[in-house]
Amino acid sequence: MPSTGRPRAYRAFSKKTLNRFTAWPREISHPTPGLALAQGLFPRPRVNCLAGIKPAALDAAVAHQTMITNLRYAAARLDTAGIRLLIEPINTHEVPGFFLSSTEQAIDIVGGVGSDNLFLQFDMYHMHLMGENVARAIERHAPRIDHIQLADAPGRHEPGTGEIDYPALFALIDRIGYSGWVGCEYLPLVSTEASFGWRPASAGAGIPR
Repeated sequence: MPSTGRPRAYRAFSKKTLNRFTAWPREISHPTPGLALAQGLFPRPRVNCLAGIKPAALDAAVAHQTMITNLRYAAARLDTAGIRLLIEPINTHEVPGFFLSSTEQAIDIVGGVGSDNLFLQFDMYHMHLMGENVARAIERHAPRIDHIQLADAPGRHEPGTGEIDYPALFALIDRIGYSGWVGCEYLPLVSTEASFGWRPASAGAGIPR
């Protein structure tokens, strides 16, 4: 059956998550419940901490420093539980006001946190829509990229339906020795199973077939 998009519960959760802003100063004093949830419920050793949508009244510099403070706290706590902390830039065309929207901004925050337990979740679709040179960003920041996601653009469908040169990107991912997961976060134009038809033709050695 063709996909019709994300389930309603997921959409509701996503909206609630995006509206809970990681860089709110009021969040500094009580991030512990979220960490307890991650430690108790998530079976995977990675957690993506979404920056969220910045309130218009909040100064960007204050938000930046607050996010660094919260991530420094979370990275240390999660490290003791063996969980890696990730942050993900998201395009502001589809999510207006999202605070973290470029690779360089994310890397700047990672540097400000100064933790060995904070990494980048790199979504090639989002960064393409933000006008970045995706290949250059991956190659430049490979040591800090711990998870990669894909979708073609425009439309956010499977590779081969848009303008992103995925065969070249897969070859690059192989060449730099990336050994993590590549997540397929797209809305297939056909059935989910049929949408994987791009893999045998364009996937590199590091992409599961």
